[in-house]
Amino acid sequence: MSGNFNSISGSKRSIHVQVAREIARGILSGDLPQGSIIPGEMALCEQFGISRTALREAVKLLTSKGLLESRPKIGTRVVDRAYWNFLDPQLIEWMEGLNDVEQFCSQFLALRRAVEPEACALAARFASAEQRIELSATYQEMVEASKDENFEQLKWLEVNSRFHSLIFISTGNEFYLPFGNILTTMLVNFIPLSSNSSAICMNEYQVIYEAIMAGDSDKAREASLKHLR
Repeated sequence: MSGNFNSISGSKRSIHVQVAREIARGILSGDLPQGSIIPGEMALCEQFGISRTALREAVKLLTSKGLLESRPKIGTRVVDRAYWNFLDPQLIEWMEGLNDVEQFCSQFLALRRAVEPEACALAARFASAEQRIELSATYQEMVEASKDENFEQLKWLEVNSRFHSLIFISTGNEFYLPFGNILTTMLVNFIPLSSNSSAICMNEYQVIYEAIMAGDSDKAREASLKHLR
């Protein structure tokens, strides 16, 4: 088992989050195998150049994401992959550079196909007047961003992510809300985009948008499925 980490004492990020990220990437890459016991507190504190308090906060964060568990007289163990919280946006962000991007995005797309079309259908049925107004304003921003001669990818990602988040919010179902954050993380970190692809997508987004605004749940669902194909 590899347990060598570099000191992060000069990091500008929150110390415990940076430590958690480094340990998580060791787990996600397989350097810290499932079922293995990670190095003890003294060893990790020395390697990272941090206090026990910061390390314990990092371990607590990783435990909440399903990566670690601590047991008396045994130590802190890497949990089996089946229990990792892959729907945690922060965990997804930490995976950058560690996975086969094409396979990872393909798996995420399969999840989107199972979730997003129904979210669009629910938004068509249950979006409030205020939510439809906000969705309309955001859609217009998308149109403008896609037509901008000086196309800015970050601007497009921001408004596009907001459009999707509004759809999830408009379902009236709180269990859909986290998917807006997850999708934003995926768009920013894993999914490449060009001005041409955004312009092509706008034709599909228009159909989704108009179906939601018209309250046509069946058309919204089908339009979303077509977009995700």
